Amino acid sequence: MTRHDVEIVALLVSPTHAFEGRPQDGPRPDALPVARDHVDVRADLGLVGDRYFNHRAHRNAAVTLFAAESLDALRLDPQPDPHVVRRNIVLRGFPVDDLVKQVFSLEAGDGPIRFQGHRPAHPCAWMDVVVGPGAWRGLRGHGGVRCVPLDDGRLKLGPAVLETAA
Repeated sequence: MTRHDVEIVALLVSPTHAFEGRPQDGPRPDALPVARDHVDVRADLGLVGDRYFNHRAHRNAAVTLFAAESLDALRLDPQPDPHVVRRNIVLRGFPVDDLVKQVFSLEAGDGPIRFQGHRPAHPCAWMDVVVGPGAWRGLRGHGGVRCVPLDDGRLKLGPAVLETAA
């Protein structure tokens, strides 16, 4: 395993799906605030409180990781808040799109949590509305990775360690 020092810059748990309907109509407001300072992870189920937790159709895509550098590369002014992409875990310091079909672990103070990366998280037309013009095209190939947790645990904002296969 190879160790990578990273930072968890955003955590998001959303009980509702805000991107429904037409992008030009704008997103639906969340019933509860979605930004978190920590999230509880359950093996094979996802993040406690999230709309995809224990959701049969999303068993291999219950948690989505995203690289903060993908937003930086868009060079938008002002720089968008990383929560707007609505990915569960936003990391700085590693190209998370490389984790497709990989087992990796993330540790943020309470012990490592293993994840199985499955498929890319493709951006949609909503990105042009909530992030900024050109974001949909700019995030293609850099929308993150959908995965499933293999262990229970807790992740917190701040410094973390990502371990990947050598």
